[in-house]
Amino acid sequence: MHTELPSIVAATAQWLTRAYPSGGGAVDRALAETQARQAAGVAAALRYPTELDAALVSMTGAGGADRLDWLTGADGGDEPWRTWVDEVVASWAACLLGEPELAAAAVAALRGPAPAGSRRLLSPGDADRRAAALLRHPDLLAPVADLHRAELSRLLAVPGPRSPVLPA
Repeated sequence: MHTELPSIVAATAQWLTRAYPSGGGAVDRALAETQARQAAGVAAALRYPTELDAALVSMTGAGGADRLDWLTGADGGDEPWRTWVDEVVASWAACLLGEPELAAAAVAALRGPAPAGSRRLLSPGDADRRAAALLRHPDLLAPVADLHRAELSRLLAVPGPRSPVLPA
């Protein structure tokens, strides 16, 4: 991962775990945060694939969490880390957390190993799923994931989400 991206990854993962909190104790919170960091790491590596891309976002800023807070009804705050939240990275991470097939395609699209590993993102165990029940729930993630899903789908050359088939 490019040296400028860890702040964006950490802040975006922090936002995700606050917007979609774990219901358990310290271990569950750590498992959920690990999954959020892995998803945000893959999303950031896809969004900012070159050193120049990473340097530019580091210089111009990531945009912050205000729109995401408004969209999800999350309790915003004035903590400095919130300015490093990247809306596109959060949206793409939400897509990856809610859609295992898309997560696999995203990790496969990266050149080299996935940032910080990807086992919990790609193959969550029972404890991972339990710890991140809200963080991985596609319906709850939809408002954030839908913001930039089309761009991610185009980048990965995968079709968008299937429309449910309604009985006639």
